[in-house]
Amino acid sequence: MLEQLKEEVCRANLALVAHKVVIFTWGNVSAIDRESGLVVIKPSGVDYGVMKPEHMVVVDLDGNVVDGEMRPSTDLPTHLELYKAFPDVGGVVHTHSINATAWAQAGQDIPLYGTTHADYFHGSIPCTRALTDEEIAGEYEKNTGLVIAERIGDIAPLTLPGALVKSHGVFSWGKDADQAVHNAVVIEAVSEMAFKTELINPTAEPASDALVEKHYSRKHGKNAYYGQK
Repeated sequence: MLEQLKEEVCRANLALVAHKVVIFTWGNVSAIDRESGLVVIKPSGVDYGVMKPEHMVVVDLDGNVVDGEMRPSTDLPTHLELYKAFPDVGGVVHTHSINATAWAQAGQDIPLYGTTHADYFHGSIPCTRALTDEEIAGEYEKNTGLVIAERIGDIAPLTLPGALVKSHGVFSWGKDADQAVHNAVVIEAVSEMAFKTELINPTAEPASDALVEKHYSRKHGKNAYYGQK
């Protein structure tokens, strides 16, 4: 079932290791087949070194396993809430990449200081509020997804394809699993840049609106001209 999507999700999970944004089993990737409403996700706690497409788990949007012999990632309910909240999203990634997670632990948005950031994100990368004690004690992983959706609000999610969860880590998304991984790697890179920018100049100013619009629109606007036709 969904064999091609299993291969894509497995490959995307392995890409997290290749790009050095996960260690051990600290991350996961999923993708959704919108036609069937089924999600393919990494199995819980399986080492990346032995992971194969046949290990991927297929679930419905209620979290019921419909194909696969392993338990899905414990972060599955978070992924499902993001798919429900963001209909244009086709892939979701979770990491604890070092620099971005430091910003999450500090409870701070990642400011948009330069063009590298603006090439991918149409604004600062937001950090959610802390979950309440009741949210933690209840459906914790589901509530994690809900606070991300709450923080993104009415913003088009593909224009701001990622967020930090306070005291936790990084979630990113995209039109498919590969793009979600790409955005997770970008978040880690720009979080390190922002950290070093503030070390060099604690009073650094964010990039101007004009520069942000120029860089974002040349890649993503209706008259985008970056890359080949």
